[in-house]
Amino acid sequence: MDTATVHGNKFIEYFFAFMVQDWFAFWPITICSILTIAVVIERSLYYIRNKRDVTTFIQRLQRELEKGNLDGAQSLANQLGGVVGEIAEEGIRLITVEKEDFSRAFDITVNIVSRKLEKYLSILGTIGATAPFLGLFGTVVGVIVTLQVLGEAGGQTQEVVIGIAKALIATGYGLIVAILAVIMNNYYTNTVRRFEEDFQLLKLLFLSFSNRMPTGASQTGYRR
Repeated sequence: MDTATVHGNKFIEYFFAFMVQDWFAFWPITICSILTIAVVIERSLYYIRNKRDVTTFIQRLQRELEKGNLDGAQSLANQLGGVVGEIAEEGIRLITVEKEDFSRAFDITVNIVSRKLEKYLSILGTIGATAPFLGLFGTVVGVIVTLQVLGEAGGQTQEVVIGIAKALIATGYGLIVAILAVIMNNYYTNTVRRFEEDFQLLKLLFLSFSNRMPTGASQTGYRR
């Protein structure tokens, strides 16, 4: 049996010992890992469902607005779907009903949708901040117990080193979960930021045309 296999078997042995002996640290970290995976899957699917080709859409929307065809613009937004389509539909409606205070009304809509985009990200942030401390707590307790047991039994240096190595499994486990949570939280935060940049592009487009929209413009398609 080669050295790598021996080390792998030892690691598995230490990890199972950590599960049994340091359950007070193992289960909280494991729950954090399950929550992290659940949030990653849910958010990934959500962002994929709402991903759209915004550049092409804005170009087509701009042409409809230039022609004053609000019904056509509304139809484009409805066909686009997703959170970008939702924002676009509401922006088109606000062009006619909130001319004097369009910017504030549009920002309210954006903030509401942004909450949907940021949903559950606080869980990843919290896990990223706390999982290392849970692992460190397990390690500290494991080291204390190891030293106490070995001291009472008159343990040798090698036994102390092995005991500490087992205790350090908790720190490693906590760090792995925390690193995953932090990486995905940062990635999703950047994803949300890109959505918000798309919303701002739509806002600039609507602002450039809001003053041109006739007060009595057709409301067909605005009833949602």
